[in-house]
Amino acid sequence: MAKITAGVATSHVPAIGAAIDNGKTEDDYWQPVFAGYEYAKQWIAEQKPDVVILVYNDHASAFSLDLVPTFALGTGEKYKPADEGWGPRPVPDVFGHPELASHIAHSVITDNFDLTIVNTMDVDHGLTVPLSLMFGQPNAWPCNIIPLAVNVVLYPPPSGQRCYDLGKALRKAVESFDEDLNVQIWGTGGMSHQLQGPRAGLINQEFDNDFLDKLVNEPEAQAKVPHIDYVREAGSEGVELVMWLIMRGALNKEVIEKHRFYHVPASNTAVGHMILENK
Repeated sequence: MAKITAGVATSHVPAIGAAIDNGKTEDDYWQPVFAGYEYAKQWIAEQKPDVVILVYNDHASAFSLDLVPTFALGTGEKYKPADEGWGPRPVPDVFGHPELASHIAHSVITDNFDLTIVNTMDVDHGLTVPLSLMFGQPNAWPCNIIPLAVNVVLYPPPSGQRCYDLGKALRKAVESFDEDLNVQIWGTGGMSHQLQGPRAGLINQEFDNDFLDKLVNEPEAQAKVPHIDYVREAGSEGVELVMWLIMRGALNKEVIEKHRFYHVPASNTAVGHMILENK
């Protein structure tokens, strides 16, 4: 059967993608950020996932304020990088896994989660930047990717508890798929940041590191934290961190923390990254 073996969490800062695309990764400003992902590149080359379920949020590329699904699962064969206003990123197309994605949709919907099923969409930096951080700049991504877009843009976003429970439903779905696949689940976005208003540029290192600790050791308690706490303590865009709870819910209660990285700043955000393996 298919099995979720590990989870990855990472920020998906658009400026990180621009630094990669424009050859600036060794600049004094950016080098400390990319150094934090060297372990990840070695680790994932050894793990060789067949499929990655990549949890991210769309930034008005595939969706707009006219149509914002709470949870949207990509079941298509291929997704092109989105044009976010300055042309698509020069990265490979993303190839999905329609068979597993369709199975997940059936399992999760009958488990009382109302997914939106998407067969055609472009994927923006929320999905492609994590791939670049983990895999570098290959001619083709070395695994299939199932996009799972989550609304953390238009109020109300799903609660941390709902995200954590969705992770559990995803694990159940994957483990009932009758094919031997090594599956990883990635949660992306965050950490603390705010992009507008009087608090633009807000970074809360204490909150971020406490979140990382609780994600590993007290995920059920973290799942109960309300939206307002994220907004108050981590900025208006800090609520993206609920997507990491989907990843954590899909793993065992006890996990092995293989790697942790935290850096301030990258553009106007805090960057967080973690690799967790099931015990």
